[in-house]
This record gives sequence, structure tokens and C-alpha cells, in this order.
Amino acid sequence: MSVGILVLAAFQNTEMIRSSALSRIFDFGSKQTKQIEPTETKKIVSEESIVIDVVESSLPSVVTVGISKTTTGPGTVEINPFDPFTPFRRIEGTEQTIEQNIGSGFIISQDGMIITNKHVVRDTEAKYTVLTNNGDEYDVVKMYRDPLNDLAILKIEATNLKPLALGDSSKLKLGQLAIAIGTPLGEFQNTITTGVISGLGRGITAGSPFEGFVEKLDGVIQTDAAISPGNSGGPLLNSSGQVIGVNTAIAGEGQNIGFAIPVNIVKELIDTFEKQGSTFERPYIGVRYQMIDKKTAILNKVVEGAFVESVVKDSPADKAGIKEEDIIITIDGQKLDGENDQSLAKIILNKKVGDSMDLELWRDGKTIKITLTLEAFNE
Repeated sequence: MSVGILVLAAFQNTEMIRSSALSRIFDFGSKQTKQIEPTETKKIVSEESIVIDVVESSLPSVVTVGISKTTTGPGTVEINPFDPFTPFRRIEGTEQTIEQNIGSGFIISQDGMIITNKHVVRDTEAKYTVLTNNGDEYDVVKMYRDPLNDLAILKIEATNLKPLALGDSSKLKLGQLAIAIGTPLGEFQNTITTGVISGLGRGITAGSPFEGFVEKLDGVIQTDAAISPGNSGGPLLNSSGQVIGVNTAIAGEGQNIGFAIPVNIVKELIDTFEKQGSTFERPYIGVRYQMIDKKTAILNKVVEGAFVESVVKDSPADKAGIKEEDIIITIDGQKLDGENDQSLAKIILNKKVGDSMDLELWRDGKTIKITLTLEAFNE
């Protein structure tokens, strides 16, 4: 099963208490004590009250994603010992409808836009529903899957919903408070777990090869807030109740090692959706690549850039003549940063379907220039 895995403002409850600062000095000989009177007022922040306030404010905006699908059960073979000519007769399996909760999500607009993981809703033949915190259930009427990231936008017919505020994942610090909300195992709705940001900029491979879904994710957030299958798509929040990530994956061989897609990627997704609307086309070139930094390039006597591991057949890259083992050096005169795994992807994301790009390639020790026209990615 694809492990779903599953992603600050000034909103902190404080308690003003007067420190008694009662420091007692004991004179064991006289059995007397000396008391020092309080001299200052201290402001104490209660982590417990912060978590409670964040949860109470956020729960109305967190949803559970369910799936409904009709499948045909396995058939059986019936044996008739009294029929020597056709002793075996196959009986077809019966149709059955499977309905279950499979993931989580959170509201981003009053009119029913919801963020979740793409792997939660990857079955294009199934129907999906959304269950809110107060028990209201809605059918998903439209769905937009991000072809480049493990994210999806769901649309339900609703009004006056409460969207969650989106934070800034570029400002995250190791050790800061992290709060995860979701429906682990598809059963325990609105489960709360807490921890800290335990790692930043991680590169992981999420999914299950047994289900045919594996995706490499770069720059994700690591947290020790407990995340389980079913938490996928739920929000990872900071102490101000802002979304800082989308809970996406867990380390199968470790404990308390979960990962979330940074919320700034979600912001880019929303921005693209608002610009392109229902078409939701994302440009792509059609290569699998690995960045080569300057040090690696020098050691291997090649150039810095994006090393092409494979080319998708009939993709823009294939049509433009890009080949395996080419190294993409520049795009429209912009040099690719070998230290940044997202260097090539970020340039493409700033383009539109139909745009042409001038690429400079390194092939067999020579520099080649080509022009490539971006096309829409189709799943």
C-alpha cells in the first residue's frame, strides 16, 4: 500500500503569572527559612495550550477522503464429476462495491477547494467523497492532479467553509513545533499528533512498487510527529495554526520518521490552478535526469548540469532530439545549478504549454544547441 503518508504567525496563548520566585535558603542550625520576595513578572508560554488552540481552530478545516469503487470478485471453478465431457465449469465473480476512508485533506477556500495527495486519489475510475469534521459528506465533483508533485486539488459543492491559513515553509527551523492532523488507517478521524521539525530538504522515494506507484520527492520536511497510512494529504501545522506542509510519507523501517511536502509547493500549485483553471495543464519536457554538481563534473571530466538518464518516447525532449547521457547545460541562456536538484524543474514550471526553449547540451565532449517546444503533461 502506498504509504501515505503523509505536510507562523502570532497566535500563541500565553499565561501571565507572577513568579513567586520564592527562593528558600535553609539554615539547618536554626531550622529557619529566609524568603526572597518576587521581584519580576515572567511571561510563560504553555506548549499544551498552544496545541489545544491550534487544534480547536483547525479541526473544522481538516477533512477525511473516502473512496467508492465497484469491483468484481475472483471467480471460482465448479467440478461436476457426473459430466465426463465438461467436468469443469467456471463461475464468474460477483460485483461488489468497496467504500472506505483512505486519506486526509484540508480546505483552502470557502467554496470547497481541498488539498490532498495525488496518491490518495490516483484511481481515475473510482468515486471520491469528503467527510468534514462535523459529519457532513460531499461528493468530489472535480479533481485536478498535479503531474509533477504528489498533490491534488479536490472540488466539492459547498459554501461558507473555513479554509486553513498557509504559512511559509522557507522559514522553517529545525526543532520548531509541528502538529499533524488526519485520519490514520482510514479509521480514526481527526487524530492529533505532535512533534518537531526534525529535518529539512530531504529527498525520498514515496509509494509502493507493488502497487505500481513510486514517486521521488525532493526538498520535503521531516518530522517526528507520528504519521500513519491514512494521514496522507492532511496538514502539518505550526504553532500559529498555519499549514507548513502536506503529510505524505513515512519511513517504513524507522520509527517517528515522517515526511511532508512543503506548503510553498502547494502555493505554487494553487497559483497555477488559478491562472489555468480547469485545464490545469503543466508543461514538461519528458526526461528523467540527475543533477551533476561542479565537483562531480570535474572528477568525471564532464560539465555541470542535468544528466539525462532516460527520455520519454514521443515527449518534447524526444521530438527535439535529446538523447540519453546528454547533459543539459543551459535553458534560454540560464545556466543550470548542479547543486540544486530543482534547478531544471523550477525553470520549466515558470514556462507555459506551447513555449519554446533554447537548450544547450553537452554530448560526447561537444556542445549542441537545440530548440524544444513544451507540451502538456498527460497522466
